[in-house]
Amino acid sequence: MAEPIKLILYTVAGGALGFLYYRLIGCSTGACPITSRPVPSVIYGAMMGAMLGWR
Repeated sequence: MAEPIKLILYTVAGGALGFLYYRLIGCSTGACPITSRPVPSVIYGAMMGAMLGWR
């Protein structure tokens, strides 16, 4: 698989997992900076996925 495609797939998968984490586990009180809203959760997950796909 070509490296750019791998990086894109890992980034998209990380974002999807970040959203699932927000949706299924999340933060009920709203005090958690990352998991209390969907956008930061997706961005954080996408960044983690991109770092895993970078190598």
